[in-house]
Amino acid sequence: MGPSPSYSYPQPGFVLSLLSVLCSLPSPHLPREPQSDDFRVSTPLRIQPAAMATVAAAKGGEKPALRKPVFVKVDQLGPGTVGHTLTVKVVSAKPIAPRARAAGGGPAASAGSRQVRIAECIVGDETGVIVFTARNEQVDLLKPGTTVLLRNARIDMFKGSMRLAVDKWGRVEVTEPANFTVKEDNNMSLVEYELVNVA
Repeated sequence: MGPSPSYSYPQPGFVLSLLSVLCSLPSPHLPREPQSDDFRVSTPLRIQPAAMATVAAAKGGEKPALRKPVFVKVDQLGPGTVGHTLTVKVVSAKPIAPRARAAGGGPAASAGSRQVRIAECIVGDETGVIVFTARNEQVDLLKPGTTVLLRNARIDMFKGSMRLAVDKWGRVEVTEPANFTVKEDNNMSLVEYELVNVA
């Protein structure tokens, strides 16, 4: 067996001077007060007024103030985006037949299970149209010619093209008829996107 390695430790004065240099460097995230000689770091806690109101409302049992929705147009939608609120007219609605499961391809459906209804609807406004995937109760609301308000809508990608959808966190409401003409020649779902990995 060979000689054991020897370790050299830095001198105590070097460690203290290194520590004083590190403590004097400004932090990019927190504002700092001037340092004292005993190397204590004192950082004041700064809370934004909006956050204080939310905390106070939560403690008091009150609900925080809701934000006003920001309405977007169909041509402003992009792949993978969420939280859209928009008013659209239904141009057409086509129910999609439920797919039958292959024998042995999955668990057998019980007699009481509910079939999922899906319809592909073309909806749009004065800037363009897009395919909206309506599910279950939404199929009954989206009839051709009706105007609907979509809250908290998201963009799903299907075979490289955009599909608008509203899940359980969103809402579809029938509203009074809009006074715009749908621009059907700008179909946002016909634009194909390709996922590119940047490494």
